[in-house]
Amino acid sequence: MKNLIATALLLSSLLASAQQPWEPYLQQYQEAQTAREKLTALDSVLALSFRKDMELFINKSFEFIDLAEELGEYEQMAKKAMNLSYPLNSANRPEECIAIISRTLKYQDSISDSFLRGGLYLKRGGGYFRTDQKKAVEDYTLAIENFDAKDSIYVADAYLFRGQVNTNLGNFIDASADYDTASRYFEKLEDYQYMLYAKQGNIMMFSMNGFYEKAQIERSKLISQIKELELYPNLSTEYYNQAVDDRKIGAKDKALLALLEAEKYLDSTQNRTGMAIAINGLLSTHYAESNDLERAKIYLDKVEAIRDESGTDLISEAHYHASKSTYLKRLGRYDEALEFAKMRLADAKMLGDQEQIIHALEDLYQIYEYKGDATKSLEYYKKFSNKKDSLFDSQKTNLLVYYQSLYESEKKGREIEAQNASIALLEKDNEGFKRWLWFTAIAAVLICGLIYLIVKQKGLKAKQVLQQKFSQELLVSQEEERKRISKDLHDGLGQNLLLIKNSLITSGDEKNKEMVGNAIEEVRAISRALHPFQLQKLGLTKAIENMVVQIDQNSSLFISTEIENIDDLFSGEDALNVYRIIQESFNNVIKHSEAEASKLEIKKKAKHLKITIQDNGKGFNVAEKYRDLKSMGLKTLKERTRFLKGALKINSNKGQGTQLQFTIPI
Repeated sequence: MKNLIATALLLSSLLASAQQPWEPYLQQYQEAQTAREKLTALDSVLALSFRKDMELFINKSFEFIDLAEELGEYEQMAKKAMNLSYPLNSANRPEECIAIISRTLKYQDSISDSFLRGGLYLKRGGGYFRTDQKKAVEDYTLAIENFDAKDSIYVADAYLFRGQVNTNLGNFIDASADYDTASRYFEKLEDYQYMLYAKQGNIMMFSMNGFYEKAQIERSKLISQIKELELYPNLSTEYYNQAVDDRKIGAKDKALLALLEAEKYLDSTQNRTGMAIAINGLLSTHYAESNDLERAKIYLDKVEAIRDESGTDLISEAHYHASKSTYLKRLGRYDEALEFAKMRLADAKMLGDQEQIIHALEDLYQIYEYKGDATKSLEYYKKFSNKKDSLFDSQKTNLLVYYQSLYESEKKGREIEAQNASIALLEKDNEGFKRWLWFTAIAAVLICGLIYLIVKQKGLKAKQVLQQKFSQELLVSQEEERKRISKDLHDGLGQNLLLIKNSLITSGDEKNKEMVGNAIEEVRAISRALHPFQLQKLGLTKAIENMVVQIDQNSSLFISTEIENIDDLFSGEDALNVYRIIQESFNNVIKHSEAEASKLEIKKKAKHLKITIQDNGKGFNVAEKYRDLKSMGLKTLKERTRFLKGALKINSNKGQGTQLQFTIPI
């Protein structure tokens, strides 16, 4: 029995320890009552699940983005959309990546961070890279335009990616310019590794399209630069790529020398396993083709030892299958060679490497020929020949396009140069006159501009002063009118109702007496609201306290207060404005905020009075309210504060309540 209990406890402990770190936050998310709480919980889930549970990360990212959009948190929405792009593209779901970022870009005017604005286009370009490369170019261009100077590392990335797409589209001049620009950016940032990637991209663009001479010139420059920077791990890759290009043009002796150089720097290479398999595999192939099978076997054994020790990826397997099929074919072991040649073809198709597909088809037709299977040999020879001709035609077309573009660029350059020379000749004849004309024109423009700015500034200042004066006079006029109406209600209608009440008391009509009493109280309440006569009777501090009590008693709003004595700080008109500021602030809370509680703080400092009114209501977008012409409440508060030469600060967000802070000099 004890053993069973111990086993159960152990299982329970193991289950508890197996709990994923994001599960408590998932529970919080499910139990959260508000959208804001859900957003906070989801943020933790995403931070902990990234690269660990990608399906969960993707699903919860979509939910986070929905909530952020609902709450108007557009920058948070942008961050999560950018983070989501990598797993979606990795899962071969680029259409969803494009859709979610396009949805986020609708709010780009509300996103102030240039990193986010440019980053959204950069990430969407990554989605279009897989689906529509022309649109990818457009997005990478928009990314470059939206990034700021501080985002230069991402600008460099955009140029690098645009270069890759332009290469695929056959825009070789544009691609080369993009690679060069990216390279300069990375060099300036001292990110030499990515500088090399950009230069390698340019060279590979030339190589894959048959510009072998151009590729060799650029690669020689790059190798010299690598040595100057002492970035020796990259030399092995560059010499290997040079050997591959040499083999393409039939220069096998040069290719061997390049491979031996690549082998020399192999120990310092960063990706040692992959490069070791590629270099030793190609050396084995070279010696097998030269019928030096003993050396071919030495290098092939090295490849197999590395595979057994470190494991491989698809690219390394493709190198191994190519070397093995060539070696077995030379040994005359055609059945075994055939199996490796088929694997080589499958690898090449999966990688989309057209040149390797051609080499694999060549292997297959030769092996079937050696086996005496003429039908199969002819079948694969036709595939090999068609594929080779297709690639050759494509490379010829690309060469033609490249040199045509180069010719057009040079032609335009020469035309511009000729035009500039003609313009320079003409300008030389009337240079003195033009200089005088320019100076006169610039001076005239500057003087006119200065006069215009001075007049405009004075006009704007006068208009602003006039508008402020009008607003203040309007407030004073309103108060005078309120005071008159309040006095008339109190002294006229109030007194008449009091006489009627006394008459009803005498006659004993209790029912009508109560109704008239209620009417009298209502008139008095209206009179107090129109003009607070208690300011003169009680002073500003007591008048404010009395106002708060009245609001507390006659509304569902709970109000807490911290009020210091501020009597004798303000004149009659200024005191009335302070009173009105507090009164109108609470009116706004009751009418618009849907708050349950509010707090009033009045604190006296050495040189100013600070009034803070805070509620727990629904909040609002401050900028939208200021732009809303119908929103007179905030505009009146601002005008009364200006009347007192004070400052108003508003802190509010949707769902987070509102805080009004008034700072008034004393």
